[in-house]
Amino acid sequence: MPQLPEDIIDRLTAMERRIQQLSTAVNSRPALNRVAGGGVEITDGGWLHVLPSSGGSAVFSVGAAGLARPWLAMLPPQDTTVARWPQTTATAWTTIAVSQNPLWQPSMRLQVRSSASAGATGSVRVLVDGAEWGDPVPAGTDLDRTATVTDDFDADLGNLLRVEIQATVTSASGTVYAQPQLMYGLGN
Repeated sequence: MPQLPEDIIDRLTAMERRIQQLSTAVNSRPALNRVAGGGVEITDGGWLHVLPSSGGSAVFSVGAAGLARPWLAMLPPQDTTVARWPQTTATAWTTIAVSQNPLWQPSMRLQVRSSASAGATGSVRVLVDGAEWGDPVPAGTDLDRTATVTDDFDADLGNLLRVEIQATVTSASGTVYAQPQLMYGLGN
Protein backbone atom coordinates (compact mmCIF):
# COMPACT_ATOMS: atom_id res chain seq x y z
CA MET A 1 0.00 0.00 0.00
CA PRO A 2 1.40 3.34 -0.95
CA GLN A 3 2.26 5.63 1.86
CA LEU A 4 0.03 8.72 2.19
CA PRO A 5 1.49 12.10 3.03
CA GLU A 6 1.33 12.81 6.76
CA ASP A 7 -0.82 15.94 6.41
CA ILE A 8 -3.66 13.89 4.82
CA ILE A 9 -3.63 11.42 7.72
CA ASP A 10 -3.74 14.30 10.21
CA ARG A 11 -6.61 15.87 8.27
CA LEU A 12 -8.55 12.55 8.20
CA THR A 13 -8.00 12.11 11.95
CA ALA A 14 -9.23 15.65 12.64
CA MET A 15 -12.27 15.07 10.39
CA GLU A 16 -13.02 11.80 12.19
CA ARG A 17 -12.86 13.65 15.55
CA ARG A 18 -15.25 16.38 14.29
CA ILE A 19 -17.74 13.79 13.01
CA GLN A 20 -17.63 12.08 16.42
CA GLN A 21 -18.28 15.43 18.19
CA LEU A 22 -21.16 16.24 15.83
CA SER A 23 -22.68 12.79 16.35
CA THR A 24 -22.46 13.19 20.12
CA ALA A 25 -24.07 16.66 20.00
CA VAL A 26 -26.95 15.53 17.75
CA ASN A 27 -27.72 12.48 19.88
CA SER A 28 -27.51 14.25 23.25
CA ARG A 29 -29.83 17.24 22.58
CA PRO A 30 -33.59 16.82 23.05
CA ALA A 31 -35.97 17.47 20.15
CA LEU A 32 -36.94 21.14 19.97
CA ASN A 33 -40.41 20.52 18.54
CA ARG A 34 -42.30 19.86 21.80
CA VAL A 35 -43.52 21.96 24.70
CA ALA A 36 -44.02 20.16 28.02
CA GLY A 37 -47.75 19.71 28.57
CA GLY A 38 -48.68 20.93 25.08
CA GLY A 39 -47.37 21.12 21.55
CA VAL A 40 -46.08 23.33 18.77
CA GLU A 41 -47.54 23.47 15.27
CA ILE A 42 -46.18 25.29 12.22
CA THR A 43 -48.74 25.84 9.46
CA ASP A 44 -48.27 26.30 5.71
CA GLY A 45 -49.00 30.00 6.17
CA GLY A 46 -45.89 30.38 8.34
CA TRP A 47 -47.77 30.65 11.66
CA LEU A 48 -46.32 29.04 14.78
CA HIS A 49 -49.06 27.93 17.21
CA VAL A 50 -48.41 26.89 20.83
CA LEU A 51 -51.15 24.45 21.82
CA PRO A 52 -52.43 23.49 25.29
CA SER A 53 -52.27 19.86 26.37
CA SER A 54 -56.08 19.66 26.63
CA GLY A 55 -56.74 20.46 22.94
CA GLY A 56 -58.95 23.38 21.78
CA SER A 57 -57.59 26.68 20.48
CA ALA A 58 -53.96 27.77 20.41
CA VAL A 59 -52.65 29.44 23.56
CA PHE A 60 -50.88 31.95 21.33
CA SER A 61 -49.66 32.22 17.75
CA VAL A 62 -46.75 33.99 16.09
CA GLY A 63 -46.53 34.89 12.41
CA ALA A 64 -45.10 37.48 10.07
CA ALA A 65 -47.59 40.03 11.43
CA GLY A 66 -46.47 39.42 15.03
CA LEU A 67 -47.97 37.87 18.15
CA ALA A 68 -51.66 36.89 18.08
CA ARG A 69 -54.14 35.15 20.37
CA PRO A 70 -56.89 32.90 19.02
CA TRP A 71 -59.35 35.66 19.97
CA LEU A 72 -59.77 38.19 22.72
CA ALA A 73 -63.11 39.77 23.49
CA MET A 74 -63.26 43.55 23.38
CA LEU A 75 -65.80 45.66 25.23
CA PRO A 76 -68.21 47.34 22.79
CA PRO A 77 -68.85 51.10 22.89
CA GLN A 78 -70.85 52.05 25.97
CA ASP A 79 -73.79 54.38 26.50
CA THR A 80 -72.70 57.78 27.84
CA THR A 81 -76.13 58.78 29.18
CA VAL A 82 -75.86 58.14 32.94
CA ALA A 83 -79.63 57.63 33.35
CA ARG A 84 -79.42 54.55 31.09
CA TRP A 85 -76.44 52.96 32.89
CA PRO A 86 -76.93 49.87 35.06
CA GLN A 87 -78.35 51.20 38.34
CA THR A 88 -79.93 50.45 41.69
CA THR A 89 -81.97 52.17 44.39
CA ALA A 90 -81.43 49.27 46.84
CA THR A 91 -79.73 49.88 50.18
CA ALA A 92 -78.05 46.45 50.06
CA TRP A 93 -75.35 45.30 47.62
CA THR A 94 -77.14 44.55 44.34
CA THR A 95 -75.66 43.10 41.15
CA ILE A 96 -76.38 45.54 38.32
CA ALA A 97 -74.11 44.14 35.57
CA VAL A 98 -72.60 40.68 34.90
CA SER A 99 -70.27 39.23 32.28
CA GLN A 100 -68.80 35.80 31.66
CA ASN A 101 -65.39 35.69 29.97
CA PRO A 102 -63.00 32.84 29.17
CA LEU A 103 -59.85 33.23 31.26
CA TRP A 104 -56.81 33.66 28.99
CA GLN A 105 -54.61 35.76 31.29
CA PRO A 106 -54.02 35.58 35.06
CA SER A 107 -54.71 39.30 35.66
CA MET A 108 -57.31 41.83 34.56
CA ARG A 109 -57.70 45.58 34.25
CA LEU A 110 -61.18 46.95 34.76
CA GLN A 111 -62.33 50.56 34.66
CA VAL A 112 -65.89 51.42 35.78
CA ARG A 113 -67.40 54.92 35.78
CA SER A 114 -69.91 55.58 38.55
CA SER A 115 -72.36 58.28 39.50
CA ALA A 116 -75.16 59.02 41.97
CA SER A 117 -78.37 60.99 41.58
CA ALA A 118 -78.59 64.43 43.21
CA GLY A 119 -78.30 64.14 46.99
CA ALA A 120 -77.65 60.39 46.91
CA THR A 121 -74.57 58.58 48.18
CA GLY A 122 -73.49 55.01 47.70
CA SER A 123 -70.72 52.65 46.67
CA VAL A 124 -69.69 50.43 43.77
CA ARG A 125 -67.68 47.20 43.96
CA VAL A 126 -66.62 44.31 41.73
CA LEU A 127 -66.91 40.58 42.40
CA VAL A 128 -64.80 38.06 40.48
CA ASP A 129 -66.18 34.53 40.68
CA GLY A 130 -68.23 35.58 43.71
CA ALA A 131 -65.32 37.07 45.70
CA GLU A 132 -64.83 40.78 46.28
CA TRP A 133 -62.09 42.05 43.94
CA GLY A 134 -60.49 45.01 45.69
CA ASP A 135 -62.20 47.63 47.81
CA PRO A 136 -65.50 49.38 46.98
CA VAL A 137 -65.34 52.98 45.72
CA PRO A 138 -67.76 55.80 46.54
CA ALA A 139 -70.36 56.49 43.84
CA GLY A 140 -69.10 59.33 41.65
CA THR A 141 -65.55 57.91 41.72
CA ASP A 142 -64.11 55.90 38.84
CA LEU A 143 -63.00 52.40 39.77
CA ASP A 144 -59.75 51.63 37.90
CA ARG A 145 -58.17 48.39 39.08
CA THR A 146 -55.50 46.01 37.80
CA ALA A 147 -54.96 42.80 39.79
CA THR A 148 -54.82 39.01 39.51
CA VAL A 149 -58.10 37.17 39.08
CA THR A 150 -56.92 33.63 39.82
CA ASP A 151 -54.51 31.98 42.23
CA ASP A 152 -54.13 28.87 40.05
CA PHE A 153 -53.86 30.04 36.45
CA ASP A 154 -52.85 26.60 35.12
CA ALA A 155 -56.02 25.01 36.49
CA ASP A 156 -58.31 27.92 35.54
CA LEU A 157 -57.03 28.61 31.99
CA GLY A 158 -59.99 28.66 29.58
CA ASN A 159 -62.63 28.44 32.34
CA LEU A 160 -65.36 31.07 32.42
CA LEU A 161 -64.60 34.02 34.70
CA ARG A 162 -67.71 35.69 36.17
CA VAL A 163 -67.34 39.45 36.69
CA GLU A 164 -70.12 41.26 38.58
CA ILE A 165 -70.54 44.97 39.21
CA GLN A 166 -72.51 45.65 42.37
CA ALA A 167 -73.80 48.91 43.81
CA THR A 168 -75.58 50.07 46.93
CA VAL A 169 -77.27 53.30 48.03
CA THR A 170 -76.13 54.48 51.48
CA SER A 171 -78.29 57.61 51.72
CA ALA A 172 -82.00 57.66 52.61
CA SER A 173 -82.94 57.55 48.91
CA GLY A 174 -81.52 58.03 45.43
CA THR A 175 -79.89 56.03 42.67
CA VAL A 176 -76.33 54.76 42.13
CA TYR A 177 -75.14 54.16 38.56
CA ALA A 178 -72.12 52.23 37.25
CA GLN A 179 -70.91 51.63 33.69
CA PRO A 180 -67.88 49.52 32.63
CA GLN A 181 -65.61 51.49 30.30
CA LEU A 182 -62.56 49.26 29.89
CA MET A 183 -61.83 45.59 30.59
CA TYR A 184 -58.99 43.38 29.39
CA GLY A 185 -56.73 40.57 30.54
CA LEU A 186 -53.05 40.91 31.35
CA GLY A 187 -50.24 38.37 31.38
CA ASN A 188 -49.07 39.26 34.89
